[in-house]
Amino acid sequence: MAKVLIIDDDQSMCKMLSCMVKRRGEVEVVCAHTLEDGLKKAVSEAFDVAFLDVQMPDGNGLDILPKLRATASSPEVIIITGAGDPDGAELAIKYGAWDYLEKPSSIKAMAVPLVRALQYRQEKKAAKPAVALKREGIIGDSPAMRACFDLLAQAANSEASVLITGETGTGKELFARAIHENSRRAQNNFVVVDCTALPETLVESVLFGYVKGAFTGADHTKEGLIKQADGGTLFLDEVGELPLPIQKTFLRVLQERLVRPLGSREEIPTDFRLVAATNRDLDRMAQDGQFRKDLLFRLRSFIIELPALRERREDIKELARYHLDRLCSRYELPKKECSPEFFDVLALYPWPGNVRELVNTIERALAAAGHDRVLFPKHLPTYIRVYVARASLSQRANPSEQQAKGTISLSSEEFPTLGEFRAAALAEAERHYLNNLMALSGGDIKAACRLSGLSRSRLYALLKQYGGATGYA
Repeated sequence: MAKVLIIDDDQSMCKMLSCMVKRRGEVEVVCAHTLEDGLKKAVSEAFDVAFLDVQMPDGNGLDILPKLRATASSPEVIIITGAGDPDGAELAIKYGAWDYLEKPSSIKAMAVPLVRALQYRQEKKAAKPAVALKREGIIGDSPAMRACFDLLAQAANSEASVLITGETGTGKELFARAIHENSRRAQNNFVVVDCTALPETLVESVLFGYVKGAFTGADHTKEGLIKQADGGTLFLDEVGELPLPIQKTFLRVLQERLVRPLGSREEIPTDFRLVAATNRDLDRMAQDGQFRKDLLFRLRSFIIELPALRERREDIKELARYHLDRLCSRYELPKKECSPEFFDVLALYPWPGNVRELVNTIERALAAAGHDRVLFPKHLPTYIRVYVARASLSQRANPSEQQAKGTISLSSEEFPTLGEFRAAALAEAERHYLNNLMALSGGDIKAACRLSGLSRSRLYALLKQYGGATGYA
């Protein structure tokens, strides 16, 4: 028997939804009138579908949506709200909601998503048991990562082009490799094309290959990367950096599955699966004429948005432990332990460089520890400890002290939203990070890229953004 949870403080709405649900046949209904009670019921019982109101006496329903989806039964959640807004709808969909409905909606409008969600759950239960994913190097079990793993599994079972988006250091190449390793093409090549490292004058010869005599110095025929991916997967990393003239040619290759090497009169058939990744806003680039819209449409047949590390802090401890053990093994060192305070500091830092920055930090802490058996906060880079100390002091200071220092205003008109506060905190952390990075690298961009794990283009963008503060504009 299917089971539906209704979380709404409006008694009449609960009765109306209960009657509607029971008309579907053998369906059990459970109601909760607070978010706290609803979440407790979702944790203790298995539900197929949950109706969730947004404006509740004890908070915003969207805040518990990820927690509902993270419960053992992971019910399909239908949002119902009397004050719908586009931002709320976007957030709900990103959090994994099945649908987003405004009150008052007709019974039919509410019944349709319920029927579809129950049908989906029934078919899902009847489907073959899921095969464990190969996800080497991808660590984490947070709700945000579980959603990404679901998409990874779907993408692996498809031949559609995949676009992986996310900030620098979130693990886009790891996900691309996992898609390949879990697909029917796993036994063939996984070919990586770093679009940021392609010299514009050599892009065509590198991608499409060339025949002997095609140009000065072409003393032999060479196969291009696209042809090397025949039967396998072609991964275009940082596809936003692909030069515009090449985008048109590549679009034709993508459509026709034919590639013409430089200097050749013949086109060669090639069968590759395309996975692309970017940390840039391709929609904005397309609007500005910096990226072809028709190519963008072909790239994003399937989209996986990877969360920033600060959006999945519950994974930080597991990530740190995994990479610490890996590095100890790599350098043939005895296994290190970590103090609870070491993990506390890691959890409080916003990680603008994401997992890549965390890995670099763990490696630097390991070097700083030397023969020490246990890692403490003192082994972490100074800029991280300074940031966390300052943030801790700011939180402990009482409102009157902060107001006296001019750091905040208690006026409701001037008090920042949580989003504004987070953005300001992240900007401050990035500014501190860049100052220390450029000081440590002596202003050497190549060294700074190596230390930070940032691409050259991303580093330049950050330096330009914070140029006035860092002195490295």
